[in-house]
Amino acid sequence: MATVGGLTVRGFAAPMLAPLASNDVEDRILVIVQLFGGNDGLNTVIPLDQYGLLSNFRSNVLISSSDVLPLAGTGGLTGFHPAMTGLMDLWDDGKLSIVQGVGYPNPNYSHFRATDIYETGADFNEILESGWIGRYLGNEYPNYPVGFPNAVMPDPLAIRIGGPVGVSLQHMGVNMGVAINNTTDPLDLTGNIYNDPVTADCKGDKLDFVRTVQRQTDQYGDVIENAAAVGCSMSTMYPTGNQPGAQLAQALKIVAQLICGGLKTRIYWVSESGFDTHAQQVVDNDHTQGMHANLLQGVSDAIRAFQDDLQLLNLEDQVLGMTFSEFGRRIMSNGSFGTDHGSSQPMFLFGSKVIPGMLGQNPVIDPNTNVNTNLAMQYDFRSVYASVLKDWFCLDQMEVDQIMMNTYQPLALVDPDDCILASVHEANQNAGETLLDVYPNPFVERTNVRFRTAGGHVAIQVFNEEGKLIQLLVNQDLPAGEHTRDLDLGDGALGVYYCRLQSGGVQQVKSIVKVR
Repeated sequence: MATVGGLTVRGFAAPMLAPLASNDVEDRILVIVQLFGGNDGLNTVIPLDQYGLLSNFRSNVLISSSDVLPLAGTGGLTGFHPAMTGLMDLWDDGKLSIVQGVGYPNPNYSHFRATDIYETGADFNEILESGWIGRYLGNEYPNYPVGFPNAVMPDPLAIRIGGPVGVSLQHMGVNMGVAINNTTDPLDLTGNIYNDPVTADCKGDKLDFVRTVQRQTDQYGDVIENAAAVGCSMSTMYPTGNQPGAQLAQALKIVAQLICGGLKTRIYWVSESGFDTHAQQVVDNDHTQGMHANLLQGVSDAIRAFQDDLQLLNLEDQVLGMTFSEFGRRIMSNGSFGTDHGSSQPMFLFGSKVIPGMLGQNPVIDPNTNVNTNLAMQYDFRSVYASVLKDWFCLDQMEVDQIMMNTYQPLALVDPDDCILASVHEANQNAGETLLDVYPNPFVERTNVRFRTAGGHVAIQVFNEEGKLIQLLVNQDLPAGEHTRDLDLGDGALGVYYCRLQSGGVQQVKSIVKVR
């Protein structure tokens, strides 16, 4: 156990190494920023081209269009909440990627279950006891914790700052990382418990395992403390005191210190809570202020300061950052100046190695929106994870599929640099080209789905307006060219549906309407 920046190290890590100085694959680091509570994506990345419809459905929380920060390169169609000047700076510097409409089929609106799904990479009806990061680390270090720390990997595989090691960092019943939190432990277990022999039975094996974990915790605590002692954080931009984001900023500052101090740790996990904004999301007489504005300002300023720190420390090419929340919010606001649990959300990737810009399109707001209507899913969150594994950590497709426990098409999010070269620079995933058409639309019972593909695996999914998967129309390898399929929704309810095409890394979504 050790204390770093006022926090205590716990966990399940050898003399300090010289600060990292290259961008080799083994030096690459992922920093995950988790937004607990379900972030309101429509109040974060604002679709100005849908503003008139939004004002019909969420007038009591919507930001005035004149206050929105327009994003350069989007033709004035998309903007940030006015509190997000920090992330706006990263956008302007080409260090930010926005992924629109991230979700999964049949979304769950329980905080606990939805968080579990995002942390494990599970399907909506699947329970996994290992996290996607835990499985990645298990793939890279298959014998862990036996024989660790060692000369090849003397440091923690992952560090969770400001909370416990959750399922995300677990694999095969083992914590693949350590936690730095605010608890204290008066016990020093580094003494003679290691000298007493263990019995040759199940109890002895378990005792030996406990001793191994404690020994590693002590060693990792020492190395983390040594790395932090270098004190090489340089940015003066971190929020402090009572400023929004001060706690997240402190966690990210510790991450920068530990990276600069020489740790070879691959994964850092930090979080910010408070995004469950059912009520008082905004101030009644000024929608630019309120709970959500403070949260967005805090996250935005903390990430901007962290990126500034990495740049000043000459470390930014080694670090990729990613945000996620367990779900988004509904299109229609409620009567308490807030929003209720919804489905799809925007995700951010930040760093000098992201492919900058916006992936996907602004969410389409249907004029028939009601209290149950959700945003259409454009990208499966597991495609984002698969892209990070493939293009940042340079895993081959077979390894990615094994870790993700299925095949998810990688997206153009990260410059693969020294990884296997791939044609990733598709301009906004062919967003300006119509690859999917549905006719007639509206329809009564049946309609035709016409689509084009460059060849390879194609999936066409049909969702209802709540985000539930109604039909998997296509799920197969197809030759390049144009194809047509008959869609029968004769037994379905009247109303809005979403038809989604995924062809390799390209996706498009069409809103369709069933009428009498």
